[in-house]
Amino acid sequence: MKPRTKARSLALQALYEIDLTEHPAGIVLDARFAETPMEARLEDFARQIVIGVAPIRDELDQFIADHAPEWPIDQVASIDRNLLRIALWEFAVKGETPIKVAINEAIELAKKYGSDTTPRFINGVLGSLAERENDIRIAIKVLTSKSD
Repeated sequence: MKPRTKARSLALQALYEIDLTEHPAGIVLDARFAETPMEARLEDFARQIVIGVAPIRDELDQFIADHAPEWPIDQVASIDRNLLRIALWEFAVKGETPIKVAINEAIELAKKYGSDTTPRFINGVLGSLAERENDIRIAIKVLTSKSD
């Protein structure tokens, strides 16, 4: 597994645990890093993802729900939901990862952690979301600035 993919994998595992248990992100991350040591820059990347995604899960979920209307967000598997959140956060919120890279990374992780249909589902939803990248970026900035 490529180094940044490994960091995304760790972030996915952390977000999955946070979803299921509501444990604080810092505690979950510390436990994950203790189990899976990695270079400081990769640890920082994984931490950025988790700390970036966790507080805006509801906002990210709304965009996901809008682009996967046949799947109510609470019926989307937690792994799938977090894969979508990570990729969407990377290309539409953080804005440092090219869309194609974020989608490809999410698909690779979907192959590893999801069901047989997860990669196709992830690709379809993210492809639809990618078409609205700028709208989503602006909307999330507005939504998150209201909560500050």
